[in-house]
Amino acid sequence: MTSQATTPTPHTKWPVAVVIGALASLVLAVVVLAFLWPGKTAQAENLPVSISGDQAKVSALQSAMGESNTFEFVTAQDRADAVDQIESQQTYGAIVLGSGTEVPEVLTAPAASPVSAQMLTGVATQLQAQVSQQVAKAGGDPASVKVAVTPVVPFSEHDPNGSGLASASFPMAIGGMIGGVLISLLITGPVRRLVAVASFAIFAGLVIAFIMQTWFQYLQGEFLMNSLAMGLTMMATASFIVGCTSLISRAGIGIGAVLTMFIGNPLSGATMPWQFLAAPWGAIGQHLVPGASGSLIRSLSYFPEASTAGQWWTLGAWVLLGVVLTLIGHFRAKESMHMPESTLETAHAGKHAS
Repeated sequence: MTSQATTPTPHTKWPVAVVIGALASLVLAVVVLAFLWPGKTAQAENLPVSISGDQAKVSALQSAMGESNTFEFVTAQDRADAVDQIESQQTYGAIVLGSGTEVPEVLTAPAASPVSAQMLTGVATQLQAQVSQQVAKAGGDPASVKVAVTPVVPFSEHDPNGSGLASASFPMAIGGMIGGVLISLLITGPVRRLVAVASFAIFAGLVIAFIMQTWFQYLQGEFLMNSLAMGLTMMATASFIVGCTSLISRAGIGIGAVLTMFIGNPLSGATMPWQFLAAPWGAIGQHLVPGASGSLIRSLSYFPEASTAGQWWTLGAWVLLGVVLTLIGHFRAKESMHMPESTLETAHAGKHAS
């Protein structure tokens, strides 16, 4: 009986193994920095807040805040105007100082940002101390006056802290990536891929809206509009990944993943006002899919008076970019496969000569 010799499996060289391990740790460091850097560098500043009242009171409050640029005050004519500015998402809240001896009131919009609501509640505490001191000096009872904090746009009773809405941004980004990757790997042909992206977006939008609105009741507003926003979000991410893959092969999957997960998601402003992120990254984040999607879904649920045209156009532009990249990649591949006529003539002549 003859034994067949087996070829030993070659092993990776020790230096190469060490270098690859070190490079893997650098990749991990980049991932960690991508998620932690925005929060580390964020500063509570330039938060748009409405303010109304006598000019003397407004000037006194601004002087008391000194050179702090925490708030970017937007003038409101009165309380009703301040409420309109909040509901249209021009501001994150309001300080209503009133006139004469009126007690100030602070208006918050927790649904816009729990962080901004907490900051304005802190302002109410400071105003309460000032008003109480003034009343005591006038010989009155400080306990008789109270600076009210009124939540103009609170969260849904089923999501009182907004944690459900905020935590949905990450799985939505993952979902769009998964759809784009699977379509890129399993389907061939540009038109078929784009049809698959559209089908994926329609069904994914309906499923996610059903879970978040009908089942968990995190979302409010019209179901079809919310499902359309979810679907367009999925379509924007998936079509971009499909387009990148068509253009530069499987390396495009990595580009789509990096742009979505490690750039777009941390800069989306899902957990804090985007104005707090280091400039210009906060504004850039609102023009990427996760940022535009988060703002759109929040507006549809809690701020029906706000303009959402910018978010719709942003998501639509990413869809269009994905479609264009897909078609460019397809025609580029066809051109590379086409043999020039000179090459064909040479091959034909060689055949006859033989």
